[in-house]
Amino acid sequence: MNSKLLAIAALAASGIALSGCVTQGYGSTDYRPGQVRNEQSVRFGVVEGVRAVRLQAGGTGTGVVVGATLGGLAGSTVGGGSTANAAGAVAGALLGGLAGQAIEKSANERQAIEITVLLDGGNYIAVTQEADVEFRVGDRVRVLSDGRTTRVAP
Repeated sequence: MNSKLLAIAALAASGIALSGCVTQGYGSTDYRPGQVRNEQSVRFGVVEGVRAVRLQAGGTGTGVVVGATLGGLAGSTVGGGSTANAAGAVAGALLGGLAGQAIEKSANERQAIEITVLLDGGNYIAVTQEADVEFRVGDRVRVLSDGRTTRVAP
């Protein structure tokens, strides 16, 4: 295997490995380092509704880069002359980039829920979070908030 092909394969493998590390949890039990040891207000209420939604995590661009790299490499082997090779590389990079973007989007999409809660004070709120805990209408819940992040917990 020549050094150019080996470098491209290493780049692609690194990109694929890194793309699995970019998403963070958004469930009732997921805390980021900046949320640890911070005070949260706690309210109580009853679940009035639960609705399934999709959580679309932001793309990192890794899928586009890896797809374009592999597509460009594969496309450059098409044809016999340098012009055909260049055209094949461009077409392969475009198609590979689009495919990589779609794969990354699909891999980062998660199932989530929107929970409508009737608070003890009489106000309704709705909180969207990952579906890491099952909630049913009528469940008594805690609503935790630090002013920026709100979560519903059993």
